[in-house]
Order: sequence, then C-alpha cells, then structure tokens
Amino acid sequence: MATLDPGLIVRACVLLRAGGVVAYPTDTFYGLAADPRNPGAVARLFAIKGRAAGQAIPLIAADLAQATGAAEFDDCSLRLARAFWPGPLSLILPASSAVCKDAKATDGTVAVRVPASDAARAIARAFGFCITATSANLSGEAAPTSAASASSALGGVVDLVLDGGDTPGGEPSTLVDAREEIPRLVRAGAIAWDRVLRSTE
Repeated sequence: MATLDPGLIVRACVLLRAGGVVAYPTDTFYGLAADPRNPGAVARLFAIKGRAAGQAIPLIAADLAQATGAAEFDDCSLRLARAFWPGPLSLILPASSAVCKDAKATDGTVAVRVPASDAARAIARAFGFCITATSANLSGEAAPTSAASASSALGGVVDLVLDGGDTPGGEPSTLVDAREEIPRLVRAGAIAWDRVLRSTE
C-alpha cells in the first residue's frame, strides 16, 4: 500500500472536524471516516451508505491509548487488544460518553480496533480521536479494495477519497464481544477464534 501524503491527511482532518466524510484505506478494505462524536456527521454517514439507523458504526484508533477514549476496557479486553493490535480484531465494548448516541449500538456499545494500516492509523492520530471505519460502499454492495472503486461507488457524495493504493481485502476483522471475562465470537474473520480464546487463558 502507498503512503498517504501528509498534506492530504491534514486536509482530511480539516474536513472531518467540519462534519465531513472521507474515504480512506484500511488493512482490509476502504472505509469511511467521520467524527463519531458529531451527530450530524454520523447522520450524514448513514445517509451516504443508505444504512438503517440504529446500527453501530465500527471505529478505528491510532493506538490503544486512543481507543480508551472511545470505549471502556477491562483486564480481559486489554489483554486481547495487546495481543492482536495492530490487526483485524474488533472488540465490542461499552462506549464512552464522548461517542454520540447514533454511533453506538442500542445497548450502548461500540466496536473498536487498531488496524494494521499505517495510513489509517496516521489519519486517526492526526485527527486526535477514533474515526469511523464502516466500509466505503452502499449498504449491501461489495466493499471496495481500491480508491477507484470507492470513488466509483461514493465519489460524488463523500468529501474526499484518499488514495493509499490497493488494500488486501479478504476476510473482515474478527468481531468479539469483550464485555465479559470469557469473550464471545460475534463474527468470524481474519483472526481465528481459537487464537483469541488462547490469548485469554
């Protein structure tokens, strides 16, 4: 994957702080970044994707310290984060009060991870808070692995498409409910479930 121009990262952050939506590369697919603290930005994100309200929006963080600003970690979830981040493991945790209601699931949780993508982490780090990471496509359509396909799907409605080269695609992140001492698999993905369980022993 290509390295993003620092000037474009700054531009993206200016747009995000103004309530904008930006397409960007992750370690799986291209995602859509918006400020999860901004109800207007989250509403626009739902409208762009044609996504039904009430569905949680996944988040990515630059590092574990930033992730703790968006979600509440306990000993078990901290062990999982330290074992698999950066990487394709998303943890469902109680959301912090900083995350707006519409970005959370109905039970007040949020899914967060630190991706194995320098570009995605650089954007979150420059922005200063977690960014949303829902795939850059209309709901129900294939997730894009290139800036060209993201632009084709949503280029007319997002504020900026950051071209970081092709992403690997493949399986999505493994989604784990990490609120209890024994984690629960919600969606199988790139990290095998038995590896997750072994890390908690």
